[in-house]
Amino acid sequence: MRKIVAGKLHGIYVTEANLDYHGSITLDPEHCEEAGILPMEFVDIWNKNSGARISTYVILGERGSRCCILNGAAARTCQPGDQVIVCNSLYVHERELTVLKPRVLTFDENNRVVDRLTYSVDRNVGGGYSFSILDEAHNAVPVPTLVGG
Repeated sequence: MRKIVAGKLHGIYVTEANLDYHGSITLDPEHCEEAGILPMEFVDIWNKNSGARISTYVILGERGSRCCILNGAAARTCQPGDQVIVCNSLYVHERELTVLKPRVLTFDENNRVVDRLTYSVDRNVGGGYSFSILDEAHNAVPVPTLVGG
């Protein structure tokens, strides 16, 4: 079994950091539903501003609020206005990798969804893997590549 990305809120902005609350991250249910993130599910959070990385569980906020609130100890890792990546994952057998199509949402500074993307892994003729990012119309989005060694 391999741990694989299941869904992601990429570049969502922190709206509040609430130290005096039970630990968790509060998210808009609409964002969670689109990305396939469940209430009480553990997620990894990566702060794009500071590089901090934490793990906590999701609680649902008010529908339509576009909130992203770090609670309890997690509040010490992010400030309102920081951009974070919230990612859930699951364990799958390698043979299931090409079936999984994680949903990725990207955001503007008001936490409105800008892009709805899908990650896709396929097998090539030689038996290796290829990776692509698809937009809503299933068109390929350029994937950054590293050149050189």
